[in-house]
Amino acid sequence: MAKVVESKKACAVNPLKMSQPLGATLAFLGLDACMPVMHGSQGCTSFGLVLLVRHFKESIPLQTTAMNEVTSILGGYDNLEAALLNIRSRAAPKIIAICSTGLTETKGDDVDGYLVTARKQKPELADTEIVYVSTPDYVGGFESGYQHAVTAIVKTLVKPLLVKPDQVTLLPGSHLSPGDIDELREIIEAFGLSVIVLPDISGSLDGHIPPDWRGTTLGGTTLEQIRAAGASACTLGVGEQTREAAQALQAIAGTPLEIFPRLTGLEVNDGFLQKLAQLSGRPVPPKYRRQRSQLLDAMLDAHFYTGGTKVAIAAEPDLLLAVGSLLHEMGAELRCCVSTTRSDAHALLPADEVILGDLEDFERGAAGCDLLVTHAHGRQAAERLKKPLLRIGFPVFDRVGNAHRCNVGYRGTMSLIFEIANLMIEQIEHHHPNDWPLTPEALRAARTVIDNSPMLADASA
Repeated sequence: MAKVVESKKACAVNPLKMSQPLGATLAFLGLDACMPVMHGSQGCTSFGLVLLVRHFKESIPLQTTAMNEVTSILGGYDNLEAALLNIRSRAAPKIIAICSTGLTETKGDDVDGYLVTARKQKPELADTEIVYVSTPDYVGGFESGYQHAVTAIVKTLVKPLLVKPDQVTLLPGSHLSPGDIDELREIIEAFGLSVIVLPDISGSLDGHIPPDWRGTTLGGTTLEQIRAAGASACTLGVGEQTREAAQALQAIAGTPLEIFPRLTGLEVNDGFLQKLAQLSGRPVPPKYRRQRSQLLDAMLDAHFYTGGTKVAIAAEPDLLLAVGSLLHEMGAELRCCVSTTRSDAHALLPADEVILGDLEDFERGAAGCDLLVTHAHGRQAAERLKKPLLRIGFPVFDRVGNAHRCNVGYRGTMSLIFEIANLMIEQIEHHHPNDWPLTPEALRAARTVIDNSPMLADASA
C-alpha cells in the first residue's frame, strides 16, 4: 500500500490536475445526440473546449449558460432556462447534460430546483431528457468529475427491466481511450455476449468523418441503450472510479457488479477473460490464448530495457495504477508517483508513496529517474531534465492519434510495453552509445526480475 502525502505548497505550479467539469463533460460526450452544458461563465467552457479539441483533434459540441457578474449574484435561473430552450430549438438533442462550475457552486444555485421549474413553465422541454451533476472545480479532479457524471446518468435514466442473461454493461473509466473501449467491446463480444458501454466515447470521439452535421454528439451510447442497461446480467467496471455508478446500477436494477482496478497487464487480463468465460459459459477463444503467449514473449524481450529503470509518473489515480503497476511488473522502480486526488486505487499501487501535488513536485522527484510518464504538460520538465517522456492521460495535445491508442487487453498491454522499451532503447543509443545494446547493470537487473517473476514462470517451462 502506497502512503498518500499531500503537497503543502501555497499554490500549484504547472498543475497536473484537470477540473471536475471537464471530466464530467468527457462522460457526457460519450452519449449519442447529447449536448453537454457547463453552468457557468463563458471562460470556463472555452478553456475546457480548447483542451478537448487539442487532445482529440475533433469538433467538440459544448455549450454554456454564459453567467456574468449580475446573474452570478442574483442567480442563474434565467440563463439556464434560456440555454435549455435555445439548445432544444437549434440542435434538438435527445439529452441535455449539465454540469456546474466553481462560479455557480460558490453562489449556491439550486439547479435541481431550476430544472423542475423550467419543465413546469416550458412544457416544450418535456421531450428532452435532462441530466444534471454537481461538479465544483475547487474540489476533486478530472476523474472524480467523470465518476459523478456517469453516476448521475445512471440515476437519472436507468430503470429496472427483465434481465437478459447474455447482456452486460461495461463502465469504462475516464483514462480509457476510444481505442481501449473498442478493444474491450471486441473481447466481450468474442464470448457471445452483447455489451452496453456507458459512456461510449469510441462512437463519438474516435476520429471518424460523420455523414451529417447535427450540432450534438455524433455517436456514443444512445438513450435507448442507457435505459436498456437495467436489463444487464452483470456490470463490469474498469477503474475504481466506476464503482459508484456500478453500485447505483445495482441499487436500481439489482445488477451484480465486478470492478477491475485495471486491464493493463497480464494477470489482470487473465482474470477479465475468466470472468467473461464464467458469464457466457464459453471457453476463452483461441486468439486470446495466442495473444497471451505473444504478450509473455514481449515481456521477456522488453525486460532487458525496463528492468532496473527508475520511473517518475504523474497521473490521475486509475491511470497511475494501470501504468505504474505494469512498469513494476516489468522490473522498473517507481521512484516518484504524483497524483491529483485521493482514491482507493492508491492502496493497490506498488510504490512507497503517492504525492497529491503538481508537476513541480513531479519534476523535483524525477531528477534521478530514467523515464518520465505524464501528460503533455510534462514535456518542459522532460526537456529540462533531458529524460525521455512517455505521454499518457489527458491532455496530450502535441501528438496525433490519441483516440486510437490502445493500452488494455493483451494486445494493448503489449503495445505499451513496446513503446516504453523503445523509449529506453533510444535513450541508451543517444546517451550511452558505447554501452549499446545493453549496460551490464541493466542486464543484471533484468535477469533478476525474470528469475523472480512468478507470472513468467510458465513461459520458461
